[in-house]
Amino acid sequence: MALAAGAGQAAAGAPFAQFDQGRIGVSLSHDETAAVADGPVPAVVSMFVPLSRMGAGLQPDTSIRKDENGGVHASLRQVVAEAADHPDGSVVMYFNAPGTHGGRVMDIYQNWG
Repeated sequence: MALAAGAGQAAAGAPFAQFDQGRIGVSLSHDETAAVADGPVPAVVSMFVPLSRMGAGLQPDTSIRKDENGGVHASLRQVVAEAADHPDGSVVMYFNAPGTHGGRVMDIYQNWG
């Protein structure tokens, strides 16, 4: 997952910018990912950002269903929780500038072994 690879240099939980891609992000450790999955953040984010404006980069061995057009059929909590369920699982979340990334406001990428 090339997009998340550059984020690995950022401190866990610390925001970083990708100005060339028009977005800011945050890379979460496994413990932070588990805390987000168990807390209110996914529900609060989903109140302001509809699923149609979120993108998800899933691991090849995900159990989350994708349709024939690549559409992900899961909530933000499900994407984060699946990563948290892996011993080394984590996520990187990006918030996109308006008008970039096909109109998506947020992208989330799963990472695990």
